[in-house]
Amino acid sequence: MPANNHAYKNARKLRRKMSLPEVLLWQILRKQPGYIKFRRQHPIGRYVLDFYVLDLKLGIEVDGKAHDMGNRLERDDLRDRWLESQGIRMLRIAAKDVLADPAAVTDSILRICTER
Repeated sequence: MPANNHAYKNARKLRRKMSLPEVLLWQILRKQPGYIKFRRQHPIGRYVLDFYVLDLKLGIEVDGKAHDMGNRLERDDLRDRWLESQGIRMLRIAAKDVLADPAAVTDSILRICTER
């Protein structure tokens, strides 16, 4: 399902305002490790995924503290279920893990990608 115009505009804005964990991860993923092409802040439907691997239909979300507040867990679950109904597998990574060791997180992502 193509993203709507609002999602495209939002994705552009989010690319300029990436969080530190997203930036650290993108510095590695943009080099296409393992010959895997990653997209950042990729719109799908009404959502924007932090990272996306089109060939594998794999969405990657970096979750900071905000994802533990209020109704975010419910919203994230609803979003993940919709994305999965579109054939997209979601991988959620804690921002603190990226901050602690971006290379180790990247290795984990690459392992998952090669298993698909």
